[in-house]
Amino acid sequence: MSAAPDAHDPVGRLLDLLDLGAPDGPDRYVVANPDRGYGERVYGGQVAAQALRAASSTVDAPLLVHSLHAYFIRPGRPGVPIVYAVERTRDGRSFATRRVLATQEDEAIFEVSTSFHVPEDGVDYQQPMATDVPSPAEAGNVVSFIPDDARPYLPMEMLELGPTEPRADGYVEATRRVWVRLKRPIGDDLAVHRCVLTFLSDMGALVAARAPVPELALERLMGASLDHALWFHRPMRADEWFLYELRSVSNAGARGLAMGTMHSVDGTLGVSMAQEALLRVRRP
Repeated sequence: MSAAPDAHDPVGRLLDLLDLGAPDGPDRYVVANPDRGYGERVYGGQVAAQALRAASSTVDAPLLVHSLHAYFIRPGRPGVPIVYAVERTRDGRSFATRRVLATQEDEAIFEVSTSFHVPEDGVDYQQPMATDVPSPAEAGNVVSFIPDDARPYLPMEMLELGPTEPRADGYVEATRRVWVRLKRPIGDDLAVHRCVLTFLSDMGALVAARAPVPELALERLMGASLDHALWFHRPMRADEWFLYELRSVSNAGARGLAMGTMHSVDGTLGVSMAQEALLRVRRP
C-alpha cells in the first residue's frame, strides 16, 4: 500500500531526493523513488533535478552548471527506483560537459546534457524584471492549478499573479506570473540551489505553454513535458522569493512552447527557461 504523504517537512523530503547516496559503480546512481500515493507519473522536475545532481557530483569546484538541455522520453513510474548513469563527455580548463541517462528497469525515461563553467568576469547586461509586478507582500495567496489540500505537502510557497492582459495585436507578455520560494532555508551551496531551481522550473511550465485563448481551458488538454532547457546566468537562491514569469510562444502540431525567466526580488535575472510540451485537445 502506498504511504500517505507527510506535510511535516516537505523541504527535507526534497533535499532527501537530491541526496543520491554513494555511487553504484563508476558515475552510476540508483536512487529510491518513493510512491507518495498520488499521481500516475513521477514529477518531471524531480527527475531533472536528480539528474543534474548526479552530473554535478562528477565535477569539481569551482565549476558550476550554467546550462542544461533535457528530453522527457517516457513517464517515470512512482515507486520504481531510477538509475542515473553519467557520461563524462569533456573536461576542460574552463568548461566541463556531462550527459546523464535516467532509466527505470532498463527503459530510458529521461536524458540531459549539462555544461559547467568556471566563474569569469565579463560584460553584465540583462533584461529587467517587469515594473508592474506586485511584490510578494502585495500578492495574493492563490495557486491556480494545485488543490488547496495538496499545498501543505509542497516544499515551496507560490503566490500566483495570473496572466497579463493581451494587447490589441494579440501579444501576451506573460501567460503565468508567480512568486516562488522554498518554505525554509537550505544553506549556501550554489550547486544545491541550482538543482532545486531545476526542480521548481517544471512546476506550471506546461500550464503556461498553452495558447492564451479562453476557449482552450486546461481541462480540455492532455499534456506532458517533452523537453526542457535552463540557463543559469547569476547566483540565485531557491529559498528566497523570485518571480517566475512565463509566456506562451507558439502552439502548433499539438505542441506548445513556453519561455520563462526567474528574477530575484531585487530584479536580478538568475535563470532563463524554455520548455516544449505536448498539448492535445481532448475530444468531446
